[in-house]
Amino acid sequence: MPRRVDVYFSLLSPWAHLGHAPFTELVAKHGLEVAWKPVQLGALFAETGGLPLGKRAVQRQRYRFVELQRWAAKRGRPLVLRPKHWPFEPDLADGCVLSLLEQGEDPAGFIGAALRAVWEEERDLTDRATLAELLAAAGHDAARTLAGAETPSTAAAYEANRAAAASGSVFGSPAYVLDGEVFWGQDRLDLLDEALETGRPPYTADF
Repeated sequence: MPRRVDVYFSLLSPWAHLGHAPFTELVAKHGLEVAWKPVQLGALFAETGGLPLGKRAVQRQRYRFVELQRWAAKRGRPLVLRPKHWPFEPDLADGCVLSLLEQGEDPAGFIGAALRAVWEEERDLTDRATLAELLAAAGHDAARTLAGAETPSTAAAYEANRAAAASGSVFGSPAYVLDGEVFWGQDRLDLLDEALETGRPPYTADF
């Protein structure tokens, strides 16, 4: 039986972009079942003590830019540090992922393309035509998916993911959850790989 990893993320996140390709390699390596869980980061930050970028101390903002450059180089990925259409309201784009899941389709290809669109190509993920193009290129029914992205059931699923993230000690994007153990950030993928390799029991915090 394949092991399952829950992935909490938003298409708003540069770290989700940098982690997407290496995570999909782990999926293939270990034959994982993946539960993709888009989450509204603003609401999650508000509940778990995080701050949007513009409200963080300047020292933290500067360090974030340095880390993005380090990890883009390490991952061998191009990355625009200040994309012209970022920050943006991610609900529609994230909702497309939820809509694909509702249709029983694998959203991984669209997720990767959408993240590249923001962080490499500086495209606007609030634009329906852009999303339709990305969905069609990934082999999905764009009109059906976009319609599904704006339904009450999708909004409810988005909120359920936020609640599950907070209750499961998730507070940022991306977070990979294996057997209840949270691996926060694409820089923890090596540790996730080791946990999968060894089959060790999950580490827990008893408070």
